[in-house]
Amino acid sequence: MASFKKPARPLGKILVTGADGFIGSHLVEALVARGEDVRAFVLYNSFNSWGWLDQAPKNIRGKLDVFAGDVRDAHGVRTAMKDCDTVLHLAALIAIPYSYHSPGAYIDTNVAGTLNIVQAAQDLGVARCIVTSTSEVYGTARFVPITEDHPLQAQSPYAASKIGADQIALSFQKSFGTPVTVIRPFNTYGPRQSARAVIPTVITQLLAGKKSIKLGSLHPTRDFNFVEDTVAGFMAMADAMASRKAAAVIGETINIGSNFEVSIGDTAKLIAEIMGTKLKIETDDARLRPDNSEVERLCAGNAKAKKLLGWSPQYAGHDGLRRGLEKTIAWFSTPGRLEQYKADIYNL
Repeated sequence: MASFKKPARPLGKILVTGADGFIGSHLVEALVARGEDVRAFVLYNSFNSWGWLDQAPKNIRGKLDVFAGDVRDAHGVRTAMKDCDTVLHLAALIAIPYSYHSPGAYIDTNVAGTLNIVQAAQDLGVARCIVTSTSEVYGTARFVPITEDHPLQAQSPYAASKIGADQIALSFQKSFGTPVTVIRPFNTYGPRQSARAVIPTVITQLLAGKKSIKLGSLHPTRDFNFVEDTVAGFMAMADAMASRKAAAVIGETINIGSNFEVSIGDTAKLIAEIMGTKLKIETDDARLRPDNSEVERLCAGNAKAKKLLGWSPQYAGHDGLRRGLEKTIAWFSTPGRLEQYKADIYNL
């Protein structure tokens, strides 16, 4: 786990929604390790599971204030947000294929859920609220690097729901002065990521001994970001909002990306090279997006993050991608880890 310095100006009580998920759990651990007071908002379930936080070190779990609820429930959101000074809103439905046949769930969770967050933030007087976007809102790049001024293009119901969520959040800042910023991470990868994403898909299939792995389109390019860089971006955003830079950051949308693009096919080859195995790829039609829905090219412009947040990726370029993949592969290769994944089926 990377270490982060505590800011000169405190963030107060911090609420992290989506704390049980991939990025959220890493963010919670980093905040607690830095000495922050964190309330982890996890999705309520009958198993009382805290998701990935169940596997956090005991010294981290013991310091957590866990709230089980659902961002679709305005009352629960308001209750969770009481006494909080900073909100990091990550909770969302994110799988693109699932959004094709259940788009209503994405509107309920991503758009209405974000409305609940910013409405409560406004009513309760929260000092700072960071809403998580996605590079998918840009669609296929019309120019690279993709800056925050790039047109928004919804090429999937998921992307449409995130555009709606972003605009709801920013509208509250413009209408009511709610202290909102939008952070827009590009393709995050690393330990704990779901096998619905391409990097874990490749790794888990190879670890399971597959001679031929199944993937969708290989030619699209992505701007992959190791989770430590993404977490550092969230923390830099929160710290900036608590500093003298706040006026320059509030109401802004800021990309978090490496400014390095690589094709999915070349990424799969690099993974196989690191793992010391031969790679044969079989195209699986079920994994292909509809033609006009596929985002063909993503490459982040990150100058704004460097200027306003003082953030820059530590895993940039081919060398950075390789180092991040090595850490990711090592985590997935831990004995017993593969059993937590269903490498033999397509994870929607």
